[in-house]
Amino acid sequence: MQTFKDLKVWAKAHNLVLSIYGITGKFPSEEKFGLTSQIRRAAVSIPSNIVEGFKRKTKNDSLHFYTISEGSLEEIKYQTLLAKDLKYISTTAYEEIISQAEEVGKMLNGFKKAILKN
Repeated sequence: MQTFKDLKVWAKAHNLVLSIYGITGKFPSEEKFGLTSQIRRAAVSIPSNIVEGFKRKTKNDSLHFYTISEGSLEEIKYQTLLAKDLKYISTTAYEEIISQAEEVGKMLNGFKKAILKN
């Protein structure tokens, strides 16, 4: 792999960010500096930490950043649940985000396991 763009897990995480931006653009304006900002920052953290981990020189450094990505992924799961419960997004939109998040999580877990084996 030459660049982070070659990582399938990064591509899936990037698509999750795009989905998050799509749904949060419809949040109430009073959430601009609240939930909208929080969920977007958590979403962007996922592929950003994958990118940072990709360029680290040691396994442990890389794994540290991938673990941060997993934490941000969990934040997204809660924040979208909150958005659904506040009626900012539909159940369908919530389920789509959760499905994407779970796929990224599985891929990230597999990616970490592969690194540990090498």
